[in-house]
Amino acid sequence: MDEIQLDEFQVDEFQDEVRFAADCQTRLGLDLLSGTWTGVVLWTLRNGPLRPRELQDRIGGISHKVLNETLRRLEQNGLVTRRRYAEAPPRVEYGLTGPGRGMLEPLFALSRWTEQYADEVLDAQERALTGR
Repeated sequence: MDEIQLDEFQVDEFQDEVRFAADCQTRLGLDLLSGTWTGVVLWTLRNGPLRPRELQDRIGGISHKVLNETLRRLEQNGLVTRRRYAEAPPRVEYGLTGPGRGMLEPLFALSRWTEQYADEVLDAQERALTGR
């Protein structure tokens, strides 16, 4: 069997331990990252807490409703915290938790993969649509 080198560990060393069955814990991470805006919101929070409007301005192209839904889902999954300040008018900030910060590494790896393979994937999608 071919060996796949992934930075500091080799996949063949763990092939019997890593399983991608329907009930495996690895699937949890994949499910958490499957939301359209999840990775973008997490990455935007990497430098510290932000207010919802600041997030929306930095991200661009995300509606207030979708941002709120995404933040709510991230909070429910323990990836971000919501901090409400007792001020008038009320102020709310969102920041990464430990698990949320831990998602930055796979997001960066996915970014590197995308830079390397996006053109090939887009070409394959185009061929599938056009039948060529």
